[in-house]
Amino acid sequence: MTSELAKTFDPAPIEARWYQHWESTGAFRPERPDAQPFTIVNPPPNVTGSLHIGHALDNTLQDIVIRYERLRGKDALWVVGVDHAGIATQMVVERQLEARQDKRTNYTREQFVEKVWEWKEESGGQITGQLRRLGCSMDWSREQFTMDPHFTKAVIKVFVDLHAKGLIYRDKRLVNWDPKLKTAISDLEVETREVKGSFWHFRYPLADGVTTADGKDYLEVATTRPETMLADMAVAVNPADERYASVVGKDIVLPITGRRIPVVADEHADPELGSGCVKITPGHDFNDFEVGRRAGFAAADMLNMLDAEANVCQTADGLVPPEFIGLHRFRRDGEDGARELVVARMKELGCLIPHVTTDKEGNAVEHDAEPRTIQTPFGDRGGVVIEPWLTDQWYVDAEKLAGPPMQAVRDGKIEIVPKSWEKTFFNWMENIQPWCVSRQLWWGHRIPAWYAEDGSIYVAESEEAAQAQAGADVTLKRDEDVLDTWFSSALWPFATLGWPDQTELLKKHYPNDLLISGFDILFFWDARMAMQGIEFMGEVPWKRLYLHGLVRADDGSKMSKSKGNVVDPLGLIDEYGADALRFFMAAMESQGRDIKMDKSRVEGYRNFATKLWNATRYCQSNGIGASDTLAAPESRLAVNTWIIGEVTECLEKLDAAMADLRFDAAANTVYHFVWDRFCDWYLELIKPVLGAEEDSPAATETRAVAGWVLDQILVMLHPFMPFITEELWHAQGERQYDLIVAKWPDPRASVDPAAKAAIDWVIDLTTATRAAKNELGIAPGAKLEAWVANPSDVATRTIERSAAAIERLARLTPLHVGEAPAGAAMQVTAGDDVFVIPLEGVVDIAAEKARLEKALAASEKEAKSLEGRLSNPNFVERAKPEAVEKARADHAAHSAEAERLKAALARLG
Repeated sequence: MTSELAKTFDPAPIEARWYQHWESTGAFRPERPDAQPFTIVNPPPNVTGSLHIGHALDNTLQDIVIRYERLRGKDALWVVGVDHAGIATQMVVERQLEARQDKRTNYTREQFVEKVWEWKEESGGQITGQLRRLGCSMDWSREQFTMDPHFTKAVIKVFVDLHAKGLIYRDKRLVNWDPKLKTAISDLEVETREVKGSFWHFRYPLADGVTTADGKDYLEVATTRPETMLADMAVAVNPADERYASVVGKDIVLPITGRRIPVVADEHADPELGSGCVKITPGHDFNDFEVGRRAGFAAADMLNMLDAEANVCQTADGLVPPEFIGLHRFRRDGEDGARELVVARMKELGCLIPHVTTDKEGNAVEHDAEPRTIQTPFGDRGGVVIEPWLTDQWYVDAEKLAGPPMQAVRDGKIEIVPKSWEKTFFNWMENIQPWCVSRQLWWGHRIPAWYAEDGSIYVAESEEAAQAQAGADVTLKRDEDVLDTWFSSALWPFATLGWPDQTELLKKHYPNDLLISGFDILFFWDARMAMQGIEFMGEVPWKRLYLHGLVRADDGSKMSKSKGNVVDPLGLIDEYGADALRFFMAAMESQGRDIKMDKSRVEGYRNFATKLWNATRYCQSNGIGASDTLAAPESRLAVNTWIIGEVTECLEKLDAAMADLRFDAAANTVYHFVWDRFCDWYLELIKPVLGAEEDSPAATETRAVAGWVLDQILVMLHPFMPFITEELWHAQGERQYDLIVAKWPDPRASVDPAAKAAIDWVIDLTTATRAAKNELGIAPGAKLEAWVANPSDVATRTIERSAAAIERLARLTPLHVGEAPAGAAMQVTAGDDVFVIPLEGVVDIAAEKARLEKALAASEKEAKSLEGRLSNPNFVERAKPEAVEKARADHAAHSAEAERLKAALARLG
């Protein structure tokens, strides 16, 4: 028995009801022990996070794939979990303490970590509820957390094993240091902003009476960070720069500190930029660090002039004047910092080279510095300028671990989709740098290393094991740092399955089949999973890696809170329903291209859902219910044979698109079949049959076929729109199982060429006739007489058998075979057949011609004007992008309208 659907489609109650039902019945992971496994893992969102539009895209694509494979009968496992998000989570809890006039340092490490766990239990993980609202069919029964005991066990084992192999080591190198959070951070946590700053030019005096080729006793250097000169260790010139060849190897006496530093030859110095001389501060600049190493400075000997809070401290050589010690690097709270004092002292010493401009009267005006817009790194969470800082940290030898993943991609063991990303992958992996994995936090996986007083380091899985290595009489102190969260999440494909224990789940579901990821974490997460997976499992972590683009604002710009153009996916779900948002994401996802947010498209897919809802109500009102067969029913009527063939074709295209991970093609294939073929044509074509005797063989066959076709639609559409399809599936009649675990279509039917040709011919004729009527202002319902001189075999057969359908749909009657009478007429085509439709008495030919000619002239004039504007480089280059885009769209619209009007005039003869 069918259950009558409400007149209006309201997604909210449907979504809440069905998600709770699926989860409570275990539908996301049905018991299929003997089925072929299919496995994906979600990129674990931060435990502090909330659903943003990028999450919505990423997880929608994953859910489409997992629902598709589940319907195909596989043991489909979607591993879900959240990341402990070291920095973000510690900040959240510290802010809560600050709100109560409290702070972290009032507690022991253990007490603070306990407070973080309390926060996690009470408030963490709201995003998991939001993923449920999106419809994500994850295996929540096995939800993971990167700080769970079994996961911690895996993390510690990986660290210890890599250290034993020499692939993890301690080293002194530059890191991205956040002076506010007082920790090293990854490149991903650094955002570059444009800041208005200054460019100072200084004289660095040459020592011992040495001069350059042009007789100068100094070298000119320029910098945007003058405070760092307190730790300068060299000046670099290009080895091919003849101006400075005579001073390479000579010394400079650094102003303020009096430090003697060498002039070194290095390709880093560009002769074409400025003076060609570059100050080198290896302890506070990433490029300078490499120059310093090439010049022979050991990292341990590089000078550091800042403490953890970016205040000036004494360098190892003791040459920083006392007046600088304790100053912040920048002006702060109205007080000058080290930068301002360095500039003032250099000016007093006569070592500041002024920047000269000309005023309105032509007079020279001197300034201390040249204004510049500077690309400046900021911590995305601390919000302060990042300082390259020389510290002792733990590093992974990423270069050695990168080799096997690159070979796996070359050998086809990992397929990157789209393939265009391979070049970027190889370029980064071939130039990979050591990976800093230590963080100066309390929340996270604490590094399993213990230090003895003599500097010896003992790495072990437990303190007892470390003590055993050191000896009972050695006092040990554990490393205070924790591991980068990317280190633990790199183990996600196998640690979530139980590793290091050899579980049955691990044996069955590793390697994973597919990883879907944004391209922006290709190196931070994807590449590192490949490294660790191959290193510890001996196999790639996944067979395919699909990289999608970003969701951008409607004008193509990147979404950001500062621009106020961020779109909340939960708001879209509230307004249009999760199914509409999901379908938008799928239909717009075109292998790697960014998606422009377009609420009108989301609304359009809500209308699509409503169309299907109303079509199902129509079926119910005509006695069309659930089908009881997987294979297509038998059919004699051409219209039924045709629609069965259409289902078969749609299924073939859908399966091919899903195999190629063409989400847009898959979604649009189903969309056009449902809207165009089923709703607009099939239901229209069968109305006369359904309106005949209820028990006639034709009506009985048609109800069976229509019910079967609607079932196939619900199954094929389910991965994209799970909620409405499950609702309609059950509304159509009693079912043995939920749609989420139904069987994928298997029509066991082929396309009948004769039926397809006949029905497509009727559709072509109807479409062409309706368009022609619209162009000439003829009422849609007006019946017109038509002639076809030399009908094709298809036309002859179809006119004989389907004259009533042609009259009802195309409103053409009678149809004559032969030459049309002379006079004004319009022509329409169906396949190879040309129909002539006389217009005498139907329209005022002269008036219609005048109207069309006037409209054509207006459209051509507007199109020509827009063409002129678009061919003007000044407009294209200087106008706002949205104005250019609108001009192009308007030009295309007017051009198309002009062509339509020409066709209409041609019809009038």
